[in-house]
Amino acid sequence: MSTLELVLNMLAEATTTEISKQKQPETFEENRNIAQEGGAAAGEAREAVEKRTGKPVITSKNAAQLQGLVTGLIESDIGDDIDEKDYNT
Repeated sequence: MSTLELVLNMLAEATTTEISKQKQPETFEENRNIAQEGGAAAGEAREAVEKRTGKPVITSKNAAQLQGLVTGLIESDIGDDIDEKDYNT
């Protein structure tokens, strides 16, 4: 996944969460509809990015590449936390 794919996925999730907080769904069907609304918002953002850049957001990068990216970010963040603790004690 590309950075844009990850960001759009996060946008869909965050939008869904905010809509859910506002509407407070009670049934599965209501939750499903809200999830579709969140996904639609991210879909509209994807289309806008593609229109402006002239290239597709969706890539063929595989899950192994994504795992490597996420692992690297986590390990970097953990290392930063350890360094900060060493200096603060």
